[in-house]
Amino acid sequence: MIPAVFLAGPTASGKSAVALELAARLGGEILSVDSMQVYRGMDIGTAKPTLADRRAVPHHLVDTRDVQDAVDVVDYRAEARAAIEAIQ
Repeated sequence: MIPAVFLAGPTASGKSAVALELAARLGGEILSVDSMQVYRGMDIGTAKPTLADRRAVPHHLVDTRDVQDAVDVVDYRAEARAAIEAIQ
């Protein structure tokens, strides 16, 4: 099992490109922790991965909720844990 790799950094620093490259090379998956990427239809200003990126590498917690469905930290934590368990 490949351990989890966490990438952090300022906006527009290239985290997504690095994550895609690492996941592709290691056969990994990406779990988004962006608070806005979880919402369907919130594509402008969120730098969501493209459909091609999402086809190349599985992404989790992207486009999982409608905009009118609020997500709090408890919901997000539960969904993130479920995704992590599914990946492992």
